[in-house]
Amino acid sequence: MQISKMKYLIKRIFFILISSQLLFNISKVNAAEEIKITYSIFSRTIEVNSLKKFAIKGNSTKKLNRILRATGSTDNEIRSVLNKNFEIPITIASKLVNSEIGNVFLSRLSTIIHPPIATDERTGVLALKASIIKGIVLGNGKINLINFFEGYPTETVILDVNALSKVMNKVESISELLDFFTNSPLEKIKTN
Repeated sequence: MQISKMKYLIKRIFFILISSQLLFNISKVNAAEEIKITYSIFSRTIEVNSLKKFAIKGNSTKKLNRILRATGSTDNEIRSVLNKNFEIPITIASKLVNSEIGNVFLSRLSTIIHPPIATDERTGVLALKASIIKGIVLGNGKINLINFFEGYPTETVILDVNALSKVMNKVESISELLDFFTNSPLEKIKTN
């Protein structure tokens, strides 16, 4: 009697596992496929692959070309920004994104770059952390904007131009931008 109950239980567990895979089959997202740029009620979408092709070869689609022209920068300047590599060991990056100063920086950045259905700040911060770490892995110890987007853990990344503009209106230089995001001296990075 005990053996028959065991067989029944095994069959039942097997059936539940199989049926749950069929009913709740959620596709695995390995990287962002598109960047949705929002500005007030308007939005435009850029495919990450077309941005990557532009960064590597300089080729752009008509849609991407229209968006890039709106920046007022030359193609070479944009490609330079997209391809700018930052070398950082994965262990240091992990410590940084999990430090107090890293969390402050990422929580502020998550108002600008976030998943499409982020219901709270924590979701955006976790997505940014994953994107940074995976981007460094993809870049073999280096990260650039393309690797960052390729490492983003959702299919779509929202880039909120209104939030970015608010930040840019408050700062005049990169050092002021860093101060705005961190609100504390860089020495905290070294101590954490």
